[in-house]
This record gives sequence, C-alpha cells and structure tokens, in this order.
Amino acid sequence: MGAGAMGEIKHLVIVKFKEGVVVEDIVKGMEKLVSEFDLVKSFEWGQDSEGPEMLTQGFTHSFSMTFDKKEDYAEFQSHPNHVEYSATFSAAIEKIVVLCFPSVRVKPSA
Repeated sequence: MGAGAMGEIKHLVIVKFKEGVVVEDIVKGMEKLVSEFDLVKSFEWGQDSEGPEMLTQGFTHSFSMTFDKKEDYAEFQSHPNHVEYSATFSAAIEKIVVLCFPSVRVKPSA
C-alpha cells in the first residue's frame, strides 16, 4: 500500500488521575503488565508538560501501546492479568479518553 499504508494497531489512553494517586505506582504496574506480553510491540507513556490548560482539559498523562494486529490487541484486552490491572488503573483515574486505531504511517522512524 506504500506511503500512508494502514499498519499496526495503536491503543492510546489519555487520563487525569484522581487527587492523591501515586502515579509512579500506576506506571510501574503498567510497565510490569506490558513486559509480560510479547503481543505488545511497544509501550510509551508521558506526562504533559507543554500543553495549555484550555487544550489539555485537565488531562495529564498519556499511555500508548502498539500491536501487530487487532487480534493481538483483543487477546491482550481479554487476558486475566490485563483485566485485573484494569481494575486498579480505573480506580485511580478521574477522567479518561481511549482510542484504538490502525495507524497510518506517513513518515517512518529514522
């Protein structure tokens, strides 16, 4: 399909944590979880440091996972370890946006 070809499945989660949540503990738990799965090709996370408040709408952290195909994502989502961790993660968040989509690579990594 060339440039702009559909590829991997991206799972993007953007959150605002509840007051008092120890974010480092949540991140360590997620890092442990994804390290248990070869299905997760990559995992990245970050904390907003540049976005204007009116544009971030209070969201502070993003988490991104990459999967080869939607079946891998579905298997990850339904795995008991993910289901268990999701309960912990969900209890820590005040607001969330979740997007899952086939990525369209326009410019490959260097």
